[in-house]
Amino acid sequence: MAQALRVALAGLGTVGGGVIRVLDVNRELIARRAGRPIEVVAVSARDRSKDRGVDLSRFAWVDDTAALADADADVVVELIGGADGPALTLARHALAAGRHVVTANKAMLAHHGLELAGAAEASGAALKFEAAVAGGIPVIKGLREGAAANAIARVYGILNGTCNFILSKMEAEGRDFADVLAEAQALGYAEADPSFDIDGVDAAHKLSILASLAFGTAPAFAQVAASGIRHLLAADIAEAAALGYRVRLVGVAEADGAGLFQRVHAHLVRFDHPLAHVTGATNAVVAEGNFVGRLLFQGAGAGEGPTASAVVADLIDIARGEFGPPFAMPAAALTDAAAAPSGERRGRAYLRFAVADRVGVLAEIAAAMRDAGVSIESLIQRGALADGSVLVAIVTHEGPERCVAAALERLRGSQSLHGEPMWMHLLD
Repeated sequence: MAQALRVALAGLGTVGGGVIRVLDVNRELIARRAGRPIEVVAVSARDRSKDRGVDLSRFAWVDDTAALADADADVVVELIGGADGPALTLARHALAAGRHVVTANKAMLAHHGLELAGAAEASGAALKFEAAVAGGIPVIKGLREGAAANAIARVYGILNGTCNFILSKMEAEGRDFADVLAEAQALGYAEADPSFDIDGVDAAHKLSILASLAFGTAPAFAQVAASGIRHLLAADIAEAAALGYRVRLVGVAEADGAGLFQRVHAHLVRFDHPLAHVTGATNAVVAEGNFVGRLLFQGAGAGEGPTASAVVADLIDIARGEFGPPFAMPAAALTDAAAAPSGERRGRAYLRFAVADRVGVLAEIAAAMRDAGVSIESLIQRGALADGSVLVAIVTHEGPERCVAAALERLRGSQSLHGEPMWMHLLD
């Protein structure tokens, strides 16, 4: 059998330990599939004394993470995280030295993917990142290789397991957001500071990577319009269900003559749409190709096993010598697409207001809609919320988004409204 592929591993958290376990448990199978053994030879992490449940004594320990780029290894696996700092320094140094890089770091790729892809191509090294989007789901390989013959019209999906867990719990148990978030934190699904997840930033990182692969554009995280589920009420979930929808945080990317459109936003998803049935911490991605049709990728989007599995799959590809341009085409061929404006996008919207319980409030809201050119399909008023305000929910007919934005602007500062309105798009 050929000489082993030597791996230097940075980061020994949940995923790093999982990579070692996958390589240990499936050692013989992996060697047969890769055509040669894959062996970790050096590791680095912040705390050398921490018990990680695996035997680290067989590996060389490197205190300076950046020095892993100089280790006697063929591949550097970066599992530190963070858009900048040690992770980026290590990736840059490793690629400059001609070492292959495997990473699960979506933030680094969203911010610096074009630079790193260019460095990989210049040195003849691989830059692989299957684990960066949707954990163990092979969506990167699916877009980069399986759908390579297709023009992709749209890519969208549920990209954050924490938010989907929270939404599924709210839906099943009728509980409020803050209560379910606390449970998600206790179970380890959400961080102590959950902002990146619940405000849509994590999903936006992943969406920018998918958009680059789908449309041949440079990763453009700064252009992603991201909002999350922080202000969602249990009443919104119940109202959506009464209308025949479930609420999901969905990232959507499309490219056309107007430019590249990227948005992460809470959506109402029809019961008969595949994404409506994605529950718990599961992820799902839909890609629409002009010849292959609709592709659905679904599975575990995070966790030790699925994410480590994706990292090792990248190592197997490298062991076989199977790698090409990181973003499906040479970095120089990736275009800088302008951000497409959302104002002329047409669709239906769900709007929720918490209002004072007094005469004339509904007329004020309806007048703002009328004056902005928004056609109302249904308007529902429910009983009092916990703070004594009344819930008013509107579903609009299809129309341009600029009209909905104009209506909400007309209502800004109204003494009748308690707090900010909730705007969700309908994914039919």
